Amino acid sequence: MNQSNDAIQRRTLRLLFASQITGSVGVAVGVSVGALLAADMVSIGVSGLAQSAVVMGSALLAVPATRIARTHGRGASLSSAYLLAALGAFLTVAGAMTRSVTLLFVGFFLVGGASAAGFQARFAAVDLAPPALYGRHLSLIVWATTIGGVVGPNFASLTGRWLGPYGVPPLAAPFVLSMALFVLAAALLFLFLRPDPLLVAQAARGAGAETTTIKKAGMGEALRAVLASRDATLGVAATMCGHIVMVGVMAMTPVHIRGAGHAPADTLRIVGIVLSAHIAGMYAFAPIMGWLSDRYGRARVIVGGAMLLLAACAVAGTAGHDSARLAAGLVLLGLGWSATLVAGSALLSSSIPGDLKPSAQGLSDVLMGLAGASAGALSGVVVQLFDYPALTLGAALVTAPLAALAFRSVAAPRAAGAGSAG
Repeated sequence: MNQSNDAIQRRTLRLLFASQITGSVGVAVGVSVGALLAADMVSIGVSGLAQSAVVMGSALLAVPATRIARTHGRGASLSSAYLLAALGAFLTVAGAMTRSVTLLFVGFFLVGGASAAGFQARFAAVDLAPPALYGRHLSLIVWATTIGGVVGPNFASLTGRWLGPYGVPPLAAPFVLSMALFVLAAALLFLFLRPDPLLVAQAARGAGAETTTIKKAGMGEALRAVLASRDATLGVAATMCGHIVMVGVMAMTPVHIRGAGHAPADTLRIVGIVLSAHIAGMYAFAPIMGWLSDRYGRARVIVGGAMLLLAACAVAGTAGHDSARLAAGLVLLGLGWSATLVAGSALLSSSIPGDLKPSAQGLSDVLMGLAGASAGALSGVVVQLFDYPALTLGAALVTAPLAALAFRSVAAPRAAGAGSAG
C-alpha cells in the first residue's frame, strides 16, 4: 500500500469507526425492545419475528447496497442503507402508535438497513488494507460497535420516560432515538467518506477491462467462486452459523427474562443489563479475534468460535431465570459470534480475487442474514411449543457441522505436510 493509499486507509478507518458507533447505538436501542413490542402488540409466538424481520431486512438490503457499492462506492452504499433504516424506525413508531402490525413489521424490516450498513462497513475497512492485516483492520470496525452496542439498550427505559408525555408508547420510544442516529450516520458517511476506498482500490487495479469486470460481476459469479474455494466456503459457513446461533438465542432471551414475572420496569432493566453484556462479548474482543486470525490462522479461530458457541448454549440453556448466569451465557454467545464473524470475514476476503470481492462479500452478508432471519422466526415458535432450554439445544446442534468443517480445514494442511514428509 503506497503512502497515499495508506493515508486514505487511516482516514477511512477513523470515519468508519465514528459512524459505526453512531449507527450501533441506534440498532441496539431498538433491537433490545423489538421482541417485547411485537409480543405486546401480537403474541409471544410471533415475537421472534421482530428480530427476524430486522435480520431479513439486513440480508435483503445487502443486495442493493452491494450494487451501489460496485458502481458508486462505499459512501453512497452505506449512507443509503442508513437512510432506509431511519425510515424504518419512523414506521415502527407509527405502527406502535396506530396499533398497525403491518407498519410495525415493515419498519422492523427497513431498520435492518442499519445492520446491513454496519456489516458492510467491516469490508470497507479492508478495501485498501494489506491482506496480512485484514483481520486486524476489519475487527477494529467490529470493535467500534462495542461502545454503541453496550450503551444502546440502556437508553430504552430513558427514552420511554422522555417521550411518554408526547403519546409515544414506552416500547416504541427507543426507535425515535434510532431514527435520529441513523440520519446522523448517513450524513457522516455521505459527506466525509472521500476519497472512497472501494473506488480507489478499483482504480489501483486498473481503469480497463478489470474495472469493468468488477462492476459487472454479480452474486452468481461470486457464488461460483466461493464454492470453488475451500477457504472461502468455510468463511461463509462460519459467518452463517455464528449468526444463526446468536440471533436465535438472543432474540428469545428478553422474552425468557419476562417469563420470570418481574415488573415491566424491572424486566427492561434486566434485559438492558443482559443484552449489554452480550453485546460486549460480541464486539469488545473483536481486535483480539482479528489479531489471532492474522497471527495463528483464521480456520483455527473459527474452531475456537464454534467451541464458544457450544459453551454459550450450555450455560444459557441451564441458567433458568438466574440473571447472572444468563448474562454469562450471552457473553460466551457474543464471543463465539465475534470469532466466527471476524475470522470468517477475513478468510473470505483473502480467498476471493479482487474483481469479485465486493459481490462475494455482499453474498456472504445476504446468506448470513437469511440464515439469522430463519433462526429468529423459528426461535419464537420453539420457545412457545417447548421452552428456552430446547432452543439452546437446537442452537448447539446447528454448531456441530461448523466445528467439523473447521477442524477438517485445520487438519488438512497438517495431513498434507505429513504426506510430503513421508
